[in-house]
Amino acid sequence: MKGVLITLFLLRFAATFLLRELNLRHLRKHGATIPKVFAGQVDGEALAKASRYTVEQSRLGLVEAVFDSALLLLFLFTPLLPLYDRWIASLSPSFVVQGILFMLVLTLAQTVLEIPFSLYGTFQIERRYGFNTMTPRLWIADFIKSLLISALLLAIMVGGALLLVQHWPNLWWLVVWLFFFAFTITMMYLFPYIIEPLFSKVEPLKDAELDAEIHALVEKAGLRVKAVLQKDASRRTLHSNAYFTGIGRTKRIVLYDTLLKQMDRNEILAILAHEVGHWKKGHLLKRLVLTEVGALAALYLSYRLLAWGGLPPLFGLSDASFVAQFLMVGFLGSLAGFPITPLSSWLSRRDEWEADRYAVELSGLPGALASSLVKLSRENLSNLHPHPLYAAFYYSHPPVVQRVEKLLEQTGVPGRETAH
Repeated sequence: MKGVLITLFLLRFAATFLLRELNLRHLRKHGATIPKVFAGQVDGEALAKASRYTVEQSRLGLVEAVFDSALLLLFLFTPLLPLYDRWIASLSPSFVVQGILFMLVLTLAQTVLEIPFSLYGTFQIERRYGFNTMTPRLWIADFIKSLLISALLLAIMVGGALLLVQHWPNLWWLVVWLFFFAFTITMMYLFPYIIEPLFSKVEPLKDAELDAEIHALVEKAGLRVKAVLQKDASRRTLHSNAYFTGIGRTKRIVLYDTLLKQMDRNEILAILAHEVGHWKKGHLLKRLVLTEVGALAALYLSYRLLAWGGLPPLFGLSDASFVAQFLMVGFLGSLAGFPITPLSSWLSRRDEWEADRYAVELSGLPGALASSLVKLSRENLSNLHPHPLYAAFYYSHPPVVQRVEKLLEQTGVPGRETAH
């Protein structure tokens, strides 16, 4: 059976590799063609630069994927796993402490091994294409803070879950799900106030007029936000973004300072109208519900598989700890989940189309939203020619050319709302 699992894993990897190559071949064939809706906004040189950026990012991703896959197979299907399992067990007699150490050491090792990929991506690719503004000192500070925060949160989650497993051995799948759900909601409340300030300076939007217009737009939609903020993203990257954060009364709008420099007022309002659309149409709540239902089903299935007792033999082992078997369940889940990736992507793209429609209804600025997407694509060197199959499988957003085309159809005179 071990051979079957390895074969399935390699087949999945081969499928992802073929999709990646299909996308790059499509880009090489069509990458020099300027889409009609981008005419006058990008030139051949910009397209060539975007193509090179896409290729380099894809190649780095492929090398990292090969490296991670080899490590995973080596760890799960060689004597490394039982040796590691026994070593962790020798460090403490406590079931909970063993589980925490198992996950912490494993996560630390993975994080350290992936440092070269992060450094190359940040200080070679991102800097070569004019995006990276991060200094080595800032990268190290971010890395250490991220590592410590991740270790703390992981210890809390794993330790809490294993305590519940000990106390409710026949019902742990339900109580652990409740614990994870409560933890998730708590972090949604705390993240804007505790974690985000550790990495970025987030302050009230300096443009008072824009702040008033954003509040008016949000209130027009029947929503309230606690604050509209700007973030010093340019300390690390010249990529731009805007997002809602928090939950309930802690909802806040955060704008990257890079976005504020790249977009005019109407474009910013149109982008935020799109984000408001996700809230008004219940996309965030639906995704949360769908995620939690899936998590509950996964935990119940994990409970059944661990109770079965046949997991270690599937991996060629006679025995394995509870946490090691949970790792095996995760591996099986990754194989089973791969075929439903296109469905998840389609659902996400459907929500994006709906948010676009709502943004137009709310703001009345289809041309502004279209021009903002053009700018975001141009400034971020986005691939304007993804292969349809690759996009259908992986894209959480509709291809940008399709979005812009649909928006411009609604303007009558393209870009008429975006006049400065």
